Amino acid sequence: MANTYTQCYFHLIFSVKNRMSLLDEMTTLKLYPYIAGACKSRGHSLIAIGGMPDHIHLLVSMAPTEGLSAFVQSIKIQATKWIHENTSIAYFSWQSGYAAFSYSRSLLPKVEEYINNQKEHHRKHSFDEEIRAILDKSGIDYNENFILRGV
Repeated sequence: MANTYTQCYFHLIFSVKNRMSLLDEMTTLKLYPYIAGACKSRGHSLIAIGGMPDHIHLLVSMAPTEGLSAFVQSIKIQATKWIHENTSIAYFSWQSGYAAFSYSRSLLPKVEEYINNQKEHHRKHSFDEEIRAILDKSGIDYNENFILRGV
């Protein structure tokens, strides 16, 4: 085939180190557009972004020009640098891991709605419950020690 054709949609989740609640609404109002720009500059398209003070969700259409782990690492580094330079948060970093789930185009509206309604969702469910449910639904085995808050 002379050209490359792909359709890769990922729901990414990563959390603040030790699940500290550092991402307040004022910070995310500026951080989220910055992350959208960082995605675009790498050739990817951010479809949705949302989260809570201790974690973030992204729905990204990824171009075939970059691997998933390199992309996530880059976004985390860029976001951390932006937070250090643009907020009064004295110490900030992300936990080292992340979760990534692929979805077909037909499911994107449902995933986008889920990400956009994080505040409502977390009135009923903790982050620990949320990530366990997503991992279980996806059939992914996980180590309980890495799910616990602050580990």
